[in-house]
Amino acid sequence: MTGRVVKYLSVALVVPLVVALLYGEDVAVFAVAGAATFLFGFAVERIDPDPDLGPREALLMVALTWLTVALVGTLPYLLAGMGTESTLANPVNALFESMSGFTTTGATVMGSISFERHSHALLMWRQLSQWLGGMGIVVLAVAILPELSVGGAQLMDAEAPGPGIEKLTPRIAETARALWLVYAAITLLEMLLLFGFHLGGLAPNMDGLAAGTDHAAAAYNAIAHGLTTMPTGGFSPEARSIEAFSAAVQWLIVPFMFAAGVNFALTWRFVGGNPRALLRDTEFRAYMGVIGVFTAVIAGVLFTGGIEPASAAFREPYGAIPGNAEASLRHAVFQALAMITTTGYASIDFNAWSQPLQYLLLFAMFVGGSAGSTGGGIKIVRWVVIIKSVKRELFTSVHPEAVAPVRLGGQPIDEDAVRGIQAFTLVYMLCFGVGAALIMLDAARVGYDISAFEGMAAAASTVGNVGPGFGVAGPMNSYLDFPATSKLLMVFLMWIGRLEILPVLVLLTRSYWRS
Repeated sequence: MTGRVVKYLSVALVVPLVVALLYGEDVAVFAVAGAATFLFGFAVERIDPDPDLGPREALLMVALTWLTVALVGTLPYLLAGMGTESTLANPVNALFESMSGFTTTGATVMGSISFERHSHALLMWRQLSQWLGGMGIVVLAVAILPELSVGGAQLMDAEAPGPGIEKLTPRIAETARALWLVYAAITLLEMLLLFGFHLGGLAPNMDGLAAGTDHAAAAYNAIAHGLTTMPTGGFSPEARSIEAFSAAVQWLIVPFMFAAGVNFALTWRFVGGNPRALLRDTEFRAYMGVIGVFTAVIAGVLFTGGIEPASAAFREPYGAIPGNAEASLRHAVFQALAMITTTGYASIDFNAWSQPLQYLLLFAMFVGGSAGSTGGGIKIVRWVVIIKSVKRELFTSVHPEAVAPVRLGGQPIDEDAVRGIQAFTLVYMLCFGVGAALIMLDAARVGYDISAFEGMAAAASTVGNVGPGFGVAGPMNSYLDFPATSKLLMVFLMWIGRLEILPVLVLLTRSYWRS
């Protein structure tokens, strides 16, 4: 079944192949990669054409699919880098970039020079990989492959970005199609608006030129960034991310990042004519509140001058940020959303921000979007349940005889679900802590100079599928200089982070393999 999904992944490689034909670049790379992907998937599928799918097989298939897709996704990078000095010619770097793409992490090993060396087609494949991974490769497979509809609920639960996917329609395959329909429609809307801003003169540098006269380049950038906003991916064909574009473009991307962090089941109801569903939802209200608090704090500090005063990164056409209300608010809401939803875009080099603001952004990496969104991190709903359970413990300490269930939206939550959320959060923090320690130990082993804060940020960013960290892995830098062993560790963290850790770790237990 993993082979079946990989076989159909070859269809996605047609998109960068078309781009390659248009620009006359890397045509052979994507023709060979597409053929090889199809043949590999077909061969693996033939091993067992009609397998049985139980709960354990569903977990194994989801974990294997994401690992295999990331491995297959390295092919274009390796083929394009053959005989060149490309950083992606290195298999470890290629795997890092591919896993970062499909898991929508947005961490990269490409520096500013690397972007210039690679073709439009390869950069578009990089963008497309995030779009495919955003709503879920297995969810897409359930939507389009009838043979997966029987075990589709188990597969989607194993891949779900949160405590579970709500069934929107009587058939699980129809639910998968509904989710992908909303996802694709919002993506298309963003692409059209970005290009419309260019035509309307609001985005004169959307084409990478100050003159703003290259409509084809602007269309390319509009498509590329539309493909990585809704999946909360953060990849950009521009070396300086969204900082490369005008303030109007940055403001336009803000509501789409916000929408990407909302539960898509709520979005489905909103589009279906039930706008009150949003405001009645406890998680959505908490999501808005968290974003509001982070934005207010960051904007206030930026406005009053809480940045490194010598940094040229804070000079804009409108002047310096301190004292500039519009610029302070724009960068505050943009970066708060980029970190909370784990999109990972950068409207500015926040490496130059004061240390308290950097610690605040590090904390935002752990918040995450809503359950059922494309965001990573721990997720808002889990934090709500944890806070409520802590309040319950404080109450029962004073009133030990009281029966006080944890409630969400007025409904009591099953105690098994509460324990599951607590266990996940503990395991998540444990993976972060162990990952950070191993990254720093590995850096010390090879003499690579990073601070403890930079090591923690790298671990938090990869396990939370955020993307940029701080210092050497900051938004305008890359993970290229980390040791190969650290990059492989971060590949593992990205993989388990995207699948919510437990579906992968359960495969390492003895009980899973016992009949």
